[in-house]
Amino acid sequence: MKLAVVGATGLVGQEVLRVLAERNFEIDELLMVASERSVGKQLSYKSKEYTVIGLEDAVKAAPDIAIFSAGGSTSLEWAPRFAEVGTIVIDNSSAWRMSPDHKLIVPEVNGEVIRIDDRIIANPNCSTIQMVLALAPLHKAYKIKRLVISTYQSVTGTGKAAVDQLMNERNGAEGDKVYPHKIDMNVLPHIDVFMDNGYTKEEMKMVNETRKILQDDDIAITATAVRLPVMGGHSESVNVEFYHDFDIDEVKQKLENAEGIVVEDDIENNVYPMPLNAHGKDEVFVGRLRRDESQPNTLNMWIVADNLRKGAATNAVQIAQFMTSNNLVY
Repeated sequence: MKLAVVGATGLVGQEVLRVLAERNFEIDELLMVASERSVGKQLSYKSKEYTVIGLEDAVKAAPDIAIFSAGGSTSLEWAPRFAEVGTIVIDNSSAWRMSPDHKLIVPEVNGEVIRIDDRIIANPNCSTIQMVLALAPLHKAYKIKRLVISTYQSVTGTGKAAVDQLMNERNGAEGDKVYPHKIDMNVLPHIDVFMDNGYTKEEMKMVNETRKILQDDDIAITATAVRLPVMGGHSESVNVEFYHDFDIDEVKQKLENAEGIVVEDDIENNVYPMPLNAHGKDEVFVGRLRRDESQPNTLNMWIVADNLRKGAATNAVQIAQFMTSNNLVY
């Protein structure tokens, strides 16, 4: 197994390396790949030092799998070149997510749609991944009619520069800013660029990606994505209207039995999901489960996950594990 981590020096790339090590992913040859300005740097993996190489050299090495966390433009240019030499590209950017020719995968939800000839596989948006993991068993049981989503997203979703901005503001230091406003002690209802319909690109990702993963274009979805001065994970308030009625205890049981889900729903003891507790964990945490008393067949949920883990790195590594364990790598 020859595996390349493209964007190895970034926040997500570093998390991918941690997840690979934690899961003891079998690697015979590891390629640390980054942009030209990082070529020659030293990175460690399992107490061994590796020299960062460029994309051209990585393509020539023809790895079996390449996990990309290097941005959409890099992926659009380089993923096809890796695919041409037989590499399976698992891409963390938005470049291929809505392409009708490429799969958008959360292994626990729709891993079965992967085929051996899929050479470029898209990793969904972080906020979409955690939500569909919680929704999938409920959609199967009750069929989702409509979703109203509000997200509360960590600055880590923007990257290291955003973390630096938050900590600089908190410490009264000067520094570069990646947000149009101060983020510390503030809330920004603005993630990614605004589109012609007044929604942000992040909000529309959740609409379109959810339908694609759940394979149901009839689900009505509206979303508001908000950036908070927190680290550790993304939180989501999701109002779910079903076609069929449900029993709240049965809902909890279905979620408890679902792979990758942890139910934290004990309001008497103030137990509910929080990003502080989700940090560094691979599970998606679900709580505040209650009926929407304003209309029938409708559930309120609170969903939290570490956006760098299950929302990015862990899901990508799980795709690689799924493909190797199902003999989809040649």
